Amino acid sequence: MSSLRITEIFYSLQGESNTVGIPTVFIRLTGCPLRCVYCDTAYAFTGGKKVKITEIIAQAEQFETQYITVTGGEPLAQPACLELITQLLDKGFIVSLETSGAIDVSGVDSRAVKVMDLKTPGSGELSKNLYQNIAFLNAKDQIKFVIGSDEDYDWSKAALAEYKLPGRCDILFSPVMGQQNPTELAEKILRDRLPVRFQIQLHKLLWDDAQGK
Repeated sequence: MSSLRITEIFYSLQGESNTVGIPTVFIRLTGCPLRCVYCDTAYAFTGGKKVKITEIIAQAEQFETQYITVTGGEPLAQPACLELITQLLDKGFIVSLETSGAIDVSGVDSRAVKVMDLKTPGSGELSKNLYQNIAFLNAKDQIKFVIGSDEDYDWSKAALAEYKLPGRCDILFSPVMGQQNPTELAEKILRDRLPVRFQIQLHKLLWDDAQGK
């Protein structure tokens, strides 16, 4: 019976993505090969508890919501994550996967919504981007740029054109809280007529914490 190392399973409002505000079960897997400078879930790098997939699903079912987000850490760092996602989908859940973009997404069940980062220069992990992943994204998926500076914004804007991202899937521009003024980022998006979705981390506005990520 497959198991995964889990940091936490909790119920909250989705704080990001195009389902922001929807009550969601979050399954946070332990471990991540990246060390982004703005990371707000470093507590998930280590520790956690081995839990059988059947038990993970049973816990998720208790919250009586269709929406489940599998997150981390970096969930794809544990190969059995793919099995968890498929089993959740088979149960009828609407499943999204939050991934750093540094690990191959080609094996992710096509029914899941992939919310994939492209790491900006300010993350400190620009070299980890696996650009081949873009080819495995479709219209229901999302690419997220976390922006902390003018350099990050300019890089992200250039990436939109270089990788022909508009029209492939939703594009999310998100400010680093406490570093990038969100109003300034919003005004840049409007000024440059960018075909992106501005997002701000709802959970941090409501509860000033990392829940709902």
